[in-house]
Order: sequence, then structure tokens, then C-alpha cells
Amino acid sequence: MKLKNIFAICLLAAIFATGCKKYLEIPLPLNKISGSSAFTNDKSAAATINHILGNLAVNNEFDGQGIGFLTGEYSDELTNQSLNADLNAFYRNAITSNLARKYWSDFYIHIYNCNLAIEGIRASTSLINYKNQWVGEALFLRALLHFYLTNIYGDVPLVTSSDFRVNNVLGRTPKTEVYKQIIADLQEAQSLLSTDYRNATGVTTTSRSRPNKTAATALLARVYLYAGEWAKAEEQANILINDKANYELPALTQTFLAASKETIWSFAIDATTPGQPWVKDYSVYFNDAPAVFPLSATLGTYGVTATLSPTLVSSFESADQRLTTWARRITTTPAAPALPVTHYLVTKYKSKVNAVENIVMLRLAEQYLIRAEARAQQNNLIGANAAQADINAVRSRAGLTGTAAVTKVEILESIAKERRTELFTETGHRFFDLKRTGTIDAVMSVASPLKGGIWTNQKQIWPIPTADINANPNLTQAPGYN
Repeated sequence: MKLKNIFAICLLAAIFATGCKKYLEIPLPLNKISGSSAFTNDKSAAATINHILGNLAVNNEFDGQGIGFLTGEYSDELTNQSLNADLNAFYRNAITSNLARKYWSDFYIHIYNCNLAIEGIRASTSLINYKNQWVGEALFLRALLHFYLTNIYGDVPLVTSSDFRVNNVLGRTPKTEVYKQIIADLQEAQSLLSTDYRNATGVTTTSRSRPNKTAATALLARVYLYAGEWAKAEEQANILINDKANYELPALTQTFLAASKETIWSFAIDATTPGQPWVKDYSVYFNDAPAVFPLSATLGTYGVTATLSPTLVSSFESADQRLTTWARRITTTPAAPALPVTHYLVTKYKSKVNAVENIVMLRLAEQYLIRAEARAQQNNLIGANAAQADINAVRSRAGLTGTAAVTKVEILESIAKERRTELFTETGHRFFDLKRTGTIDAVMSVASPLKGGIWTNQKQIWPIPTADINANPNLTQAPGYN
């Protein structure tokens, strides 16, 4: 494994990169922190966490052409509108280890930095007032990163140490074992983090841009669902849904605003970041494109790189306000004899004004759908405290009547449909849902040829960097890749 190379450079990355200033909010610059002085006070202890949060927010990992975008193109959510060869490879399900390496490399660097923080802060004998917060945030992020790694790459090395001599020879860990560690990390994070939100100085804030106990609970609910632990998934989702004072389902227009009470945890965008002060999803999908294009203008004229796939558009019911609120129907007007073409642009993020919107990572609607699925799997189908009621809570916000589903099969199909129309283009949900429910081959064997590709079961796992395999005899490539 080339994790040695990754880990050898990531400490330098942590020292010399500053991440996002929105998260720093501290006078001590990260490039002044080194060696044993890294964990001597709250400011220096927070800097490593700030660095991770900042990079995840602005480095095409969860924003812009990040996981939500690339898995949307790779699955059946998006129609690629870009001439970029790399994006076309994702769209046609023809990726190589070089194209798919970003999250593998970036996330293991972040995990290394999490481990540095966990070990260093715990071992520090200096006065650190908010030690629990910093360790809890690091544990949460390590869990989040392992969650995405295993859902993208399958069995992956489980890295819980900063000792690269150990990490350098790690092989793939079974996903079930990775999930056990994720759950353990989140449970410990719950015990350490506060229920209120804290900023980079440990002070209570209204901003929901740093993980707290509730964020750990929300992610734990998701992980339990993925692991098939239905009762535990329901229990964790209950905590969020029942906290009416802090979380609610607002109007669709309010969902992605920075002050939304649906948000459980989000990435704040730094208003001072040069060249990109707003959520990149705005420019990737929407970019203020008009409803009717001027003569001969194209999607490329406005920089739009992807639109909703026809199959996703057709999955919305006619009265579903999510299609009209979170997407825009546009029509091109090409020169004759070409005919006008209709597309749907993703408009979950609509603003280029600083600090209006954040990158939403965890929100309440998902918790309703998690609880619905967990309840259905336990045969709690109909009634005020059953799966059907949770589905209807999400549908009602979208302007729809209650679901007609009554049997277990029908309820689970309804949940899958609601997850598709509620969570589209958000952080990989659709791609992961297809895999975890065992429906990916049936869906992609139809979708991939329409995109110019060929689907095989092995393509649900992305390849890892060849250089890492060459450096570590214990690490193997995903089946079907060179």
C-alpha cells in the first residue's frame, strides 16, 4: 500500500495548508504549529480539525464536482453535459484507478490527521479546556471518512493509528469490521460532544457547521441502517425526529439555507475564499441559467455540466413540489432546423451570495426515511407510529398526499422512491442505496447502455490507485480492474 507515501506527506499538508478560514476563526495560523506544540492549548488542538473541515468543504470532496456529483453521473441520477473526458468516463461507467483515486488518497490523509489529533490531544498534559470537543469531532470525522471509503471502494484498510509503519502494510478490512469501528467511533463521539453547536473556540453558536452530538447520532442512524440493525437505526433517528425544539421540516425553499432548522450538520463556506465564496453546486448545476435560452446558447454557455436524468425526472409525481423547487425546467433554442430541447437543472443551491447557503451533509428528512425503512423492516407498517407515517411526513412537505403503500414490499418500494426524489445529488445517496439494497445491477444494466457504457456487477466498487498496490503486497485491486 502506498499509504506510507500518503501519510508521509499529510503531516506536512496539515502544517502548511490552512483549509477554510470559516472553520479556523482563530488567530494562530496552522503553519505555526509543529511537533509537540501541536496540542498544547485549545487553539492549536482545534487547528487540525479546522484543516480537515476546511478541505472537505472546498476541495471538490463534498462540494461542486465531488462525491454527490460524480456518483450522480456514475449512477442514474444525472445526464452528463460536459465534454471533459474524465467526467465522460464516470458517466459511461468506464473509470480507471487513476480517475477514482481522489477520495482514496484525500480521505486517508484526512484520517491520518484525525488520528494525529485523537492521539495527540488525549496524550497532552497541557491545559485544553475543550478536549472532549476536539476528540469528539475527530472521532466523528474519522467515522464519516471510513463510511465513505467503504461505500465507494468496498473492503478498505481500517486505519486507527498515525503510525505509518503499521498503516503501510494494512490490507483490506471486511466492510462489516469497518462498520463496527465506525459505530464505535460515533458512540464515543456521542459521549464526548455537546448537544449544542460549538465554534472553533469552543463557544456555543447558532451555526451548525461543526459536528455535535446530534450529528454523531444522525450519522449513527444511517450506519445502523446500512448495517441492517433496524431497531438501533430507529432508536437513533427517534432522537432527532423527537427533538422538535431544534429540528423541523421547513418549507422546501428553506431546506438548504444556512439558518435552516432542518440542517443537522453542514459545511460552512468561507466568504473570503478567493474565487469561490459560495456553494460550488450552484455553479456546477445552475449558474443562473435562464428558463429559455437565447438563440444558439447551450448549457455550456452557462457552465452547466450536468442535468437531471430523464428517468429521475419521470420518477417525480406530477404534484411533487420538489421537482419545481429543487430543479428548473429550461429550454434551449438552437438554430433551425434543430428543435428545442428541454432539460432540468438542479437548483437545490440557488445563491451566489456569501453565507446564504451551506453544504448540507445531514438533514432531518433523511432521518424520517431512515426510521421509515427501519420500521418497515421490523414489520411496523401502518399507523401513527409506523413506517407509513414517516413516509407521509416527507411527502406532505413536498405537497403530496399520503402514500398508498400498505404491504411491506410496497412500503419499502415507496421509501426507495422517496429517497430518490428527496435526496437526489446529495453526497452519494442514490449510488449507495442501489448498492446496499441489491438493486444496482437491475438498474444500471438498463441505465448504463443509455449512457454509452457497459455495466458489470464489479463496477459497483471503484478501483484504488495502482501505485498503492505496488507499494504494499497486502493490498489488492478491486476485481475487474488492472
